[in-house]
Amino acid sequence: MRVLHEGEPLATDVEVARTLPTKMKGLMFESAIADDYALVFPFDRAARRSVHMLFVRTPLDVLWVADESVTKRATLSPWTGFDWARADTIVELAPGAAADVSVGDALTVAESD
Repeated sequence: MRVLHEGEPLATDVEVARTLPTKMKGLMFESAIADDYALVFPFDRAARRSVHMLFVRTPLDVLWVADESVTKRATLSPWTGFDWARADTIVELAPGAAADVSVGDALTVAESD
């Protein structure tokens, strides 16, 4: 899988958190993640979705996406970060990986070629 920003790869090492336990754990206890890594949280419908950084030991770039359009981008601090926005998909990335992503940009999760 790949995460594509405006059609260009943003992350090529992608995991999907499909179950409630994997969504709840997220990247807790991780001290670093690779620059090309993304953890994707898909949901059935767009709604107000929150992200917390409790037990996450590294900063993360987080993208909230609804209908393949970025609704919010934030860099969250380890342990204390928290934010929310409307989304049907949340993408967590290495810090700085989403620096060129803006609200309104197209973001898709695609199967690898």
